Amino acid sequence: MTATIIMGGQWGDEGKGKITDALAASASMVVRANGGSNAGHTVKTDQGTFKLHLVPSGILNEACLSVIGAGVVVEPDKLIQELDDLESRSIDTSRLRISDRAHIVMPYHPVLDRLEEERREDLSIGTTLRGNGPAYADKMSRHGIRIGDLQSSAILRNRVRWEVDQKNEIISRLYRSEPLDSNEIMRKAEHWAERLAPYIRPTQVDIQDALDAGDHVLIECAQGAMLDIDYGTYPFVTSSSPTAAGACQGAGVSPRQVERVVAVYKAYTSRVGAGPMPSELHDNTGELIRQRGNEYGTTTGRPRRTGWFDEVAARQSARLNGVDEVALTLVDALDVFDQIRTCTGYRTPAGELHHLPAVLEEGIAAEPVWADHAGWMEDTTGARSYEDLPAQAKDYVAHMEQVLGARVRYIGVGPARDQLIDRGA
Repeated sequence: MTATIIMGGQWGDEGKGKITDALAASASMVVRANGGSNAGHTVKTDQGTFKLHLVPSGILNEACLSVIGAGVVVEPDKLIQELDDLESRSIDTSRLRISDRAHIVMPYHPVLDRLEEERREDLSIGTTLRGNGPAYADKMSRHGIRIGDLQSSAILRNRVRWEVDQKNEIISRLYRSEPLDSNEIMRKAEHWAERLAPYIRPTQVDIQDALDAGDHVLIECAQGAMLDIDYGTYPFVTSSSPTAAGACQGAGVSPRQVERVVAVYKAYTSRVGAGPMPSELHDNTGELIRQRGNEYGTTTGRPRRTGWFDEVAARQSARLNGVDEVALTLVDALDVFDQIRTCTGYRTPAGELHHLPAVLEEGIAAEPVWADHAGWMEDTTGARSYEDLPAQAKDYVAHMEQVLGARVRYIGVGPARDQLIDRGA
């Protein structure tokens, strides 16, 4: 009875899909716990590169069941497109399960997302405009429509018409925009019901049965811990809890069933969208990191903000999530630097801080306190063991262990499966 949580330790895009793909080889089930199609996991295999948004990364392992858990908000059209793409590349999607308790991103949710962002003007959060925030808001205010509702045409018809009427009031009166057609949305919902019917399950039962049988279950988080609704850089956060605690809730697993928490960190820092990022670089160094790390959103394609590794934010997420092991990815992106910096604190008018403050303006105004580390100026992409790494790269890994209070077990030196060094348990 063992479960492993794989979560992002920064602001997302740390390479969780690659780590999940690697660990799925020894798992019977991979469960996606939170987020929606605004997340993107890129995995490179012998069959090519796969960009997954809703389907768990475990779908690429033939021995795994892949589960979309109750904590996920599902955009059905996007999911169907993803399934069609996978099937066209000879990936067996019959191993997918969708929780009947997962909520649906309805067609009015992206509309509301866009209209709200436009209304915010200079206070825009920088969302992906996929409608996840409004979908989670409906979930919490008990207006949500769930995947299980697709299985009853009567319930679905009544819920859709009532909700569309409510949303049209907001769209037309508050935002002065064109209302939506409830009949058109109902036709879409009927298509979803037919296409997704084979996948819908009470997945919490399947997961608990697997754990009772002694199977190994991987729980895959979306985004990163610094985007958590409670402990992230609010309000520039996601609408769910991409943390170890949130993973348990979203997947349907007890914290007592979790054997270990693996947190994935980049060897530097990146972020998509607005919000504080004290270690951000606006110079040629930041651009070089962006180019070497291919820092462009899997979902949006927009350039990510980049900077040196933020020890303060990383240490905070490691402590809050009880991290047991670390996967340090994109170490190879730093191969060309003779000097590497890390941010050890934030210099503010109130003094030097060693935690990420809740007050937004304080976080934005913070100036980084830098520490310098020797670079290695060697190509690490051919390394296949820890011993193959340059001495300075090993020193950097050891420093990360000291900062995070956990052992760096996995080291990524490229996108391919064989470019992940496993130092062993």
